[in-house]
Amino acid sequence: MSSPAADNDLWNDDLAPTGAAQRTWRWYHFAALWMGMVMCIPAYTLSASLVEAGMSAWQAVLTVFLANAIVLLPMLLIGHAGTRYGIPYAVLARASFGTRGARLPALMRAIVACGWYGIQTWFGGSMIYTLLGVLAGHEIGGERIAGLGINGAQLGCFLAFWAIQFWFIVHGMESIRKLETWTAPLKIAICFVLLAWVYDKAGGFGPLLDKPSAFVPGGPKEGQFWTTFWPSLTAMVGFWATLALNIPDFTRFARSQRDQVVGQTVGLPVPMGLLAALAVIVTSATVVLYGKALWDPVDLASRMTGVAVLVALVVLLVDTVSVNLAANLVGPAYDFSALAPRRISYRAGGYLTAAIALAMMPWKILESTQGYIFTWLIGYSALLGPIAGILMVDYYVVRRTRLDVEQLYRDDGAYGYADGLLRGWNGAAIAAFAAGVAPNIPGFLNAAFPDAFPGVGAGFKAIYAYAWFVGVALAALVYGVLMRARARR
Repeated sequence: MSSPAADNDLWNDDLAPTGAAQRTWRWYHFAALWMGMVMCIPAYTLSASLVEAGMSAWQAVLTVFLANAIVLLPMLLIGHAGTRYGIPYAVLARASFGTRGARLPALMRAIVACGWYGIQTWFGGSMIYTLLGVLAGHEIGGERIAGLGINGAQLGCFLAFWAIQFWFIVHGMESIRKLETWTAPLKIAICFVLLAWVYDKAGGFGPLLDKPSAFVPGGPKEGQFWTTFWPSLTAMVGFWATLALNIPDFTRFARSQRDQVVGQTVGLPVPMGLLAALAVIVTSATVVLYGKALWDPVDLASRMTGVAVLVALVVLLVDTVSVNLAANLVGPAYDFSALAPRRISYRAGGYLTAAIALAMMPWKILESTQGYIFTWLIGYSALLGPIAGILMVDYYVVRRTRLDVEQLYRDDGAYGYADGLLRGWNGAAIAAFAAGVAPNIPGFLNAAFPDAFPGVGAGFKAIYAYAWFVGVALAALVYGVLMRARARR
């Protein structure tokens, strides 16, 4: 596609609108993509965190299902622009934040995705570590490396899995889509095989299914359900908040709006709820089999015998590769490319994502359930929620779904906001983003650094429990008011 005439355009082949010939994805491709991403280890362990927090098995399942039904709405709304105009998230953000200001939401989304890429890579490395231990007949490794907190074998396996994923970075988007399409049915079949295995071994599905929640009268957390439910729901929404923003990176390949809507609706909420149910059922059976609840599927796979352990770990490895690339590589690769379109290609963005994931030492994020939910999941949802609110109000209320695609690639065009203090930056979007994030900062500091910020008031802690929702609502309101005032000038 040819570039606009201006010398200062932001055109880049990786960010250019997809042509009609490239829009080949049907609804079942999106359904397969989501089913492939849903069937992953972090999603499996989400129910674990809820049950550990005191919920009953079915309360945990319903919480996960509800959260995914909620986050589906912004995915469908934001995904509309990708299908209609063939543009990725990093370009869509230029309409609201400005051609240069869009680098801020692109960077926010990219950094979060790098963290997720590292977490999934750590899970993959852990599987290799476990598999090698099973083959050796004993645990491998040795003393922990000072400053890292893991041993040499764990580090080596992490780096090995990190390297495996480079093949797909090199071969691009279509190789990732094909991997998801082919692995999704396999992972669904494995889930049913796992159910049959635990039912046969345990003689049933175990005691956790009948265990009441800790919030019932006489329970250890009597009357505390809602104080646990709301932050947990926010964390579950936050789990897919990254994809809710960069969903245009995928929907830009859809043949029609119907394909993206049906595919996402079929592929996300129900499979996520079913996976949560599977996690609870299988874990319930492990209480009978091993005398304790095993929420980590890698740990469970390592306890199987014979060829079963090899098959289980290989399937988990393939699963982790497919999920990590689709959910955590595509978005930040586009986002980093948008930061410097002439210098960073989509592939270079992928390399940068992988490099940052190494530096973030993801195993430290996962050291505790408290840190995983209240610091990581809710913390970044406080950043991404305001961006989602701004994008939706801009596209549907301000623009009425009408965009001038060529102008999105020009600094001196309609989305350059040349009348503002900074050329290429929309001050209304920046102010709305700040307004959406600010109320959540005290609660985040208390959750992340409780010893350093012990005096945060109960009100700020309560606001932080609803971080994503607060951010979406405040940013959307402020942006709508400021853009209406701008239009009246």
